[in-house]
Amino acid sequence: MYKQVSKLIVYRDLGEDSILKRLAAIFEDFDWYKENVLGGSSAFTASKLEEMKDKKHISKESLITRIYGEIKRLLDLATDYGFDDNLWHNYLTFVMMTNENSFTLTSEKIGANDGSVNHFAMNDFNIFKELFDYNFYEIEKELDIDCFTTISNYKAIVKKERMYNYNVSQKVRELSKRLEKCDGEEGFFHEMTKFYADYGVGMFGLNKAFRIRNIGDKVDIFPINNTETVLLDDLVGYEIQKKKLIDNTEAFVEGKPANNCLLFGDSGTGKSTCIKAIINEYYDKGLRMIEIYKHQFKDLSTVISMIKNRNYRYIIYMDDLSFEEFEIEYKFLKAVIEGGVETKPDNVLIYATSNRRHLIKETWNDRNDMEHENGGELHRSDTMQEKLSLVNRFGVTINFSRPNQKEFFHIVTELAAREPSITLSQEELCAEANKWELSHGGISGRTAQQFVNYLAGKAD
Repeated sequence: MYKQVSKLIVYRDLGEDSILKRLAAIFEDFDWYKENVLGGSSAFTASKLEEMKDKKHISKESLITRIYGEIKRLLDLATDYGFDDNLWHNYLTFVMMTNENSFTLTSEKIGANDGSVNHFAMNDFNIFKELFDYNFYEIEKELDIDCFTTISNYKAIVKKERMYNYNVSQKVRELSKRLEKCDGEEGFFHEMTKFYADYGVGMFGLNKAFRIRNIGDKVDIFPINNTETVLLDDLVGYEIQKKKLIDNTEAFVEGKPANNCLLFGDSGTGKSTCIKAIINEYYDKGLRMIEIYKHQFKDLSTVISMIKNRNYRYIIYMDDLSFEEFEIEYKFLKAVIEGGVETKPDNVLIYATSNRRHLIKETWNDRNDMEHENGGELHRSDTMQEKLSLVNRFGVTINFSRPNQKEFFHIVTELAAREPSITLSQEELCAEANKWELSHGGISGRTAQQFVNYLAGKAD
């Protein structure tokens, strides 16, 4: 195994702490152990000890301990991503899917291209084919272990989808099965370049949504493992609003001019649900979402610089966006959207939701052009214009207003029809829904969903 891994070229950067690289080092030490301990005398000459002093710690027990350590790490990875059947094949597939290098980044969203790099990629796919077919029999026999046989025929405990990264798991297991059927490196090349063309590579290829975090002075983008699987059809009503959002998003993913979007209106009307649904609907077309919070706006320019050259379309998502009078973070946002020296890249849009039409709190004093008391600002209308200039930088604004009672009952009946356990008549359903909303936050789509959840939960 060590010889194979050492010959990798484009996939060479695995990370020193990778399971594959550490297993390769263990297998190299096993080869030394087999030759010098199992195959020779247990006593070494002085010159041999001096020559191989860095290997004198190798023993059967140490090899087993190190192997079990890597198996444990592989099992942890399998738990996180829901691997099953052949964990070794799943892992190697995962490595190829997530390794960002000159070949994979070139193939991202484009697929196979003619070029000299393909020669080196073929070399690596031949090695991965050998690793797929690697025979662990000898090492298991000599060390009296069976862990590699076990992980090659693994039966995972059934878990709820929310307990692991289902989106990644599904893709890894499906691609792993296809690679198992390949006869050689040409098959690997075809399957992997097709995957890169369909989904991309690395965390952006496998995941739909991301957040950012600060690690010291650096900004890091990390995936959100379990996103809601909601679709636009799951949101009852608001057809005009959904159509405006769809039209803008489709133009964006097709590379046409599109606008930043602000979804505003009453709480519980489905604004955030629409954004999440959009990501699910257009993930296969290269759309990704990065969620960012108000206190992170200072990092917006850094985040955009990290994604502007990737072959995806990114929505930077800001949920429940609003600013108080004393908050100045909106100025960072204004500069990023429009007004900065650097042009916002074509593969980035900003989608925000807010309960406020103008995002920033306004006061009656903002309407008075002259303020005399307490040394106030002379031209308050200028302040108002500065505040309103933020919302004006969203080219598409979509109003989600609270439904009337008739619309509320329609939402309730539609949602209840999706729950077979709810058997109330339409009249009974509306009467109970009316009682519910009076004591649970009033009329809204969220209230309707909570009411239906309540009925489904108490049903026999």
